[in-house]
Amino acid sequence: MRNIVRSAILICASALLPLQGIAAKSLESRLDVRVKAGMTQTQTQGVAIAFIENGTVKLVKSWGKRNAKGEPLTTDSVMYGASLTKAVFAYTVMQLVEEGRLDLDTSIAHYLPKPLPDYADEEEKYAGWHHLAGDDRWRKLTPRILLTHSSGFSNFGFLEPDRKLKFHFDPGTRYAYSGDGLILLQFVIERGLGLDLGQEMQRRVFDRFGMKKTSMIWRPDFATNLADGWRMDGSTEQHDERSKTRAAGSMDTTISDFAKFAAGYVKGQGLSKTSRKDLTTAHLSITTISQFPSLQPEAAPEARIESLAAGLAVISFAGPQGRGFFKGGHNDSTGNMWVCVEKRKSCVVILSNDVRAEPMFPAIVKLVLGETGMPWAWEYGAQDWTKD
Repeated sequence: MRNIVRSAILICASALLPLQGIAAKSLESRLDVRVKAGMTQTQTQGVAIAFIENGTVKLVKSWGKRNAKGEPLTTDSVMYGASLTKAVFAYTVMQLVEEGRLDLDTSIAHYLPKPLPDYADEEEKYAGWHHLAGDDRWRKLTPRILLTHSSGFSNFGFLEPDRKLKFHFDPGTRYAYSGDGLILLQFVIERGLGLDLGQEMQRRVFDRFGMKKTSMIWRPDFATNLADGWRMDGSTEQHDERSKTRAAGSMDTTISDFAKFAAGYVKGQGLSKTSRKDLTTAHLSITTISQFPSLQPEAAPEARIESLAAGLAVISFAGPQGRGFFKGGHNDSTGNMWVCVEKRKSCVVILSNDVRAEPMFPAIVKLVLGETGMPWAWEYGAQDWTKD
């Protein structure tokens, strides 16, 4: 499945390259042509894009449908944020770090009233921490390790053959994408610090940036302009009304709202310069040839992408314009991507309620930002399709 998508990305990108020579048209006009062509090629039903330049939102636009009825996708249509949630969560965490309530390199044991495996009744809301009984490596876990996806967990414990959470390597030693790692940090914040993460993200991020149609849980007012989704086979999927906050991916948002967040993020609003820099610093080199499956063997040194590294819930890379970072978001009917160039404080945000849109992303990002060096083959390599 993932190899098919990777091939489609290359075909779609190359087919659209001639449009770059149309210098007389505005960016918006060129983008309109490219997106419509890409939607035809991929059968994508809905896509929304924002462009941020030097920390300022310059363009927000949508194309296509938001549901099977054919109602239009607008820039205020509520869409599933998927794993873009993780980057917003990390931004929230850094505010707690600045306030001295968390330390990135302190063991999570310091914050919890009792040992993590003793929380045997938390599996339904969070994950099966009790499965870690007898393995004291959980004490090595820190907020930095959890945010850099180096916990040693699989993506989710319920995906394990025995459905039990476990360590596959020593914490902090390598990158392996884990939603449960982010959920564990949420658990530490809620059970250890006594905070409600949904309320904290609302106050510290959504309210700060005027993101009026963004929430970590479902709101009834979303129903008036809500985006359903399209799967790979062209079937539709209703928007999930998520009832609990999940740091790994429960956020609903709009392209207009997320553009505001992206602009504030690259400028570091609400954070010190040090904390903002820490978000996208290359904390841990990435040693795999693709992001998924998350527990794949490490590649030989010569096969690795030299500049690729884990930031705090984002991925850092180097290209012809200097360092950049990105975060994707995906499930069976969602394809999202956020790519930024640090020096320019410039970004492209793409939200789609159709997973078939992903092959369009490289050409769109190149048109808007130029050649960034974004490691598309790593992001869309041999990946297992899993939610969040």
